Amino acid sequence: MTDPPAPSTHGAGAQRVRLLALVVVLVIAVTAVTIGTRSSRNDLPGAEVGAALADVTTTQATGLSIPVGPTLPIPEALPVNAYAPTPQVVLGTIEIPRIGLTADLQRGVTLTAINRGPGWWPGTAMPGELGNAVVAGHRTTYSKPFARLDELQPGDQVVFTTDAGRFVYAVRGIVIVPGDWIDIAAQPQAHTATLFACHPPGSARERIVAKLQLLNPDGTPVDDELGLPPLDAEAQSPDHTLVVRDNGEDPTPGTGTDPFGDTAG
Repeated sequence: MTDPPAPSTHGAGAQRVRLLALVVVLVIAVTAVTIGTRSSRNDLPGAEVGAALADVTTTQATGLSIPVGPTLPIPEALPVNAYAPTPQVVLGTIEIPRIGLTADLQRGVTLTAINRGPGWWPGTAMPGELGNAVVAGHRTTYSKPFARLDELQPGDQVVFTTDAGRFVYAVRGIVIVPGDWIDIAAQPQAHTATLFACHPPGSARERIVAKLQLLNPDGTPVDDELGLPPLDAEAQSPDHTLVVRDNGEDPTPGTGTDPFGDTAG
């Protein structure tokens, strides 16, 4: 009797190859859709509501779940009325040894809040978090906490203390930008912070901006230099706007682009 022929593996192997190719095509297609969705946000004007643009973490069309990285904070829209009443909420303290500053960190970037001291921009990263913790302060009025912001040098420390802990940042550099370039509050995939105030002193025409990076407890940077926003890029988008989320305000006369308005800080 003749033995039956051995079963062929050619058909099964070809089927596995076709299945693998289909999976690769689906992954490429889903990645392209996700990247396109995320990058298109940079072209939106600052008045757009960012809440509707929360990071996409899955693609329902294919049933695949593909992570696209941590969700970054979305800054609140700047107040339409720069003088809007703002309840006093103290988040912690900010210390800058180089210029002898120790002050309460206020919540809010209305003039009402900033007049009390350095104000944290709601919706930006909190100190120590991934993203960009943004703080505004006066240079020439009220307690003028940022009067000497221009004296900061690379490597100088800025220390935030909140209920979440003590977070030490190092100054990376100082840049000067026009007053309406609100993309200084853009949120990168890195642990950064931004301090800003009026420039030159006594004028609201421009902003002086100190860019910071978070340090580990041993003093080393949390993020690799290549992962940080470039210092020579004064703005993160070509039109200098910012994706924001709605803060629930009625559109009353005032400023929606500059927390200092027409008042010199």
